[in-house]
Amino acid sequence: MAVLELLPKHLFTTRGWGLLAAGTASLLLAQIMGRRDLLALGILLIVLPLVSLAGVRVLKPRFQVFRDFTPPTVETSSTATVRLAVARTGSSNTPVIMQEQLPPRFGEPPAFRFPARSASGGTSRYEYHLRSGRRGQFKIGPVTAEFCDPFGLSLHRHTIDDGELLTVTPAAVELPATGLAGARGNDGVTATRIRANPSDDDVMTREYRHGDPMRRVHWAATAHHGELMVRQEESVTTPEATIIMDHRYSSFATGPGSRFPAGHDDSFELLSSDSFEWAVTAAMSISAHLAERNYSLRFLDASGNPAFRGSHSAPFPDTEEYSGSSGLQSISESLAAIQLDGPRHLHGEVKRGDTRNGESGSPDGGEAPFDDRLMDKLAAHRLRGPVLALLGSLGEAEARALAPAAGYGANAFALLVTEHPRSVQPAVDALRLGGWRALAVNPRTQLAAAWSAFDQGEIIAAATAAMDVRRGAAVPR
Repeated sequence: MAVLELLPKHLFTTRGWGLLAAGTASLLLAQIMGRRDLLALGILLIVLPLVSLAGVRVLKPRFQVFRDFTPPTVETSSTATVRLAVARTGSSNTPVIMQEQLPPRFGEPPAFRFPARSASGGTSRYEYHLRSGRRGQFKIGPVTAEFCDPFGLSLHRHTIDDGELLTVTPAAVELPATGLAGARGNDGVTATRIRANPSDDDVMTREYRHGDPMRRVHWAATAHHGELMVRQEESVTTPEATIIMDHRYSSFATGPGSRFPAGHDDSFELLSSDSFEWAVTAAMSISAHLAERNYSLRFLDASGNPAFRGSHSAPFPDTEEYSGSSGLQSISESLAAIQLDGPRHLHGEVKRGDTRNGESGSPDGGEAPFDDRLMDKLAAHRLRGPVLALLGSLGEAEARALAPAAGYGANAFALLVTEHPRSVQPAVDALRLGGWRALAVNPRTQLAAAWSAFDQGEIIAAATAAMDVRRGAAVPR
């Protein structure tokens, strides 16, 4: 029995190896004893398993596999139900042992027998559950089938489908209400009036236009102007929030929590770190928090490009703006496989890109962070809502480059995530001088606590004073 355990497991069954051994022994005895009948018997015993082995590879049964995930995308630490439907396309009725291949993180692959006892219409159905504590995209499958010939001598295993990707999204953390919305109401909208007449006395009226109902005519203003005037409508604007998501390797992959892909395997390992995972969770939580308050969201990276352009799980990688429940779902899926990118070196005092000759860039040849491209994107939506920045271990020069961006938002909030918050204090100070409500945290900080800290008096006072100075300096005299 010990010898059999050393033999290949997926060529012959124990019976097949026994026949091969008996055939080999018969050939030896025939050579020693000179018996032709033993020679014929030995050849028969050896040929029969080999013919069976060739048969199961040429005449292997065909299957169709249908796989369904419920829900289609699952949050981290939540359970996904996988349902398999397997149907045989050939006429063979030989029982088959099947196994669903899984990434190692999901534990032992489930095995099952085809056809199942409850099979109906030639289709067998199976169900099992998966749970992942980390976000990402994971290849579920393929299903492998192991079957033998009618005599039970040889085995063959082959894959019968290509497998499918399960998307695991980051779970949102519930955030407390803060002063982020500024003057906007609890529902996230604000009423504005469009002035059709520059007179301060008539800010609620405008000229009559064809089709305006007569019930809206403002008779006092009509008498004053000598022409029909109507009451101005109130328009409800949807607030906007811009989230700058830094995912540069140099900002996040400098601590002991950095992770590197072990190779090209079915687990699609992401290049990430504990600090970056905290930032990803923050992005998901902030998005959910603002979406509940009817905010439309815009995601940019440190260079002003669409933040999810490099995410393999993004449904629309070149999209910047998201709104409604469908937009929140797209953000969630995009965050599933976002990872660190850019040059793999430690951050330093990065200078602003050289704009001579119309070119811009960073010293390593890539796009410069927090440069004119980002500022132009922010200026296009100036003061339409808050600006939030999720940053890593930022250098002081980079912080000074980003500081003016606070002037483009109704409020500006920055979270710097690093293993050593004190090391980025100069960057925090530079951002606060620019009008940001800036805070440095480590990956072990509770997200809700960090979010509430934006309402601390000293942070608000410093940011307000700096913003007043900046905006006052921008007023022409």
